Amino acid sequence: MIKIITVCGNGIGSSNLLAMKINQIAKKNGIDVEARPSDFNAALGETPDLFVTVDEFAKQFPENKNVAVVRSYADRKKITEDILPILEELNQSKG
Repeated sequence: MIKIITVCGNGIGSSNLLAMKINQIAKKNGIDVEARPSDFNAALGETPDLFVTVDEFAKQFPENKNVAVVRSYADRKKITEDILPILEELNQSKG
C-alpha cells in the first residue's frame, strides 16, 4: 500500500478533496493507496511514501521529502495527469 498525505494550509477542505480524488484515481487504476489530508505543519512530522500538494506548499518542504505537485486540488483530469504516473511508479517499486 502506498501511503500518501495531501497537504493544504489548514488540512481540512482542499487537502481532503484532493485525498478523496487520489483514492478514487488509484482505485480506478488498481493501485492500493491510502491518501489522507493534513495541514502543512502537521505533515512535516509525518513519513508517508509521498506528499501531494500544490506548488505553493511543495516549495516549502525540505529537499529530503518525496513531494509531488498537482495543478489543482479539485480538477480530476489535471490531478490524474499529474499524479497517476507517479502512483504507477511507486506501485511498481513496492510490488
